[in-house]
Amino acid sequence: MIDKTRLEALALLHEYTKGESLIKHGLAVEAAMRWYANHFGVDKEEEDLWGLTGLLHDFDYEQNPFLGDNGHPYVGCRILREQGYPEPMIEAILGHATYSGVPRQTLMAKALFASDELTGLITASALVRPDKSLHSLKVKSVKKKFKDKSFAKTIHREDIRLGTEELGIELGQHIENVIAGMRTIAADLGLNGIEAAQ
Repeated sequence: MIDKTRLEALALLHEYTKGESLIKHGLAVEAAMRWYANHFGVDKEEEDLWGLTGLLHDFDYEQNPFLGDNGHPYVGCRILREQGYPEPMIEAILGHATYSGVPRQTLMAKALFASDELTGLITASALVRPDKSLHSLKVKSVKKKFKDKSFAKTIHREDIRLGTEELGIELGQHIENVIAGMRTIAADLGLNGIEAAQ
């Protein structure tokens, strides 16, 4: 359960994050998390918790892009705790950073870790398409990009693989699910097709 509104969470994201790509990343992970919350049948309040966890998981990264107690996500989690965000959110956000050593025990934490890097790969895969659209993006195309280590090199494929295993879903199905979630906000992500931008 969460007593914070999405508007409050968005304000926090924008306060600490100015880069458009990182803001869109938060939105993409939020969309994937809401899709999975719905898929796993959680109630509306719980869905909001899942969504806002996705939205805020990297909100401190731009200002603290380094390891250690004074880096991401430790700084962000301290801020979230001070502002009264719930412990399950904070635990999931700590767990999405493998170096934190915090185990991913809840379904929400597992979904966050599994979706985080994959949204980046899906975004990159859509952007190199002629139409720049999520709506025409196919799973096989993303799987091909997943195998091509020279494509979007900063995306941690091992995290995607491990996260998918922890979630207990086959990789192709997981890609399909996250694309479906991201399609719900394709326009906000700038991935609604080139005609939408004209």
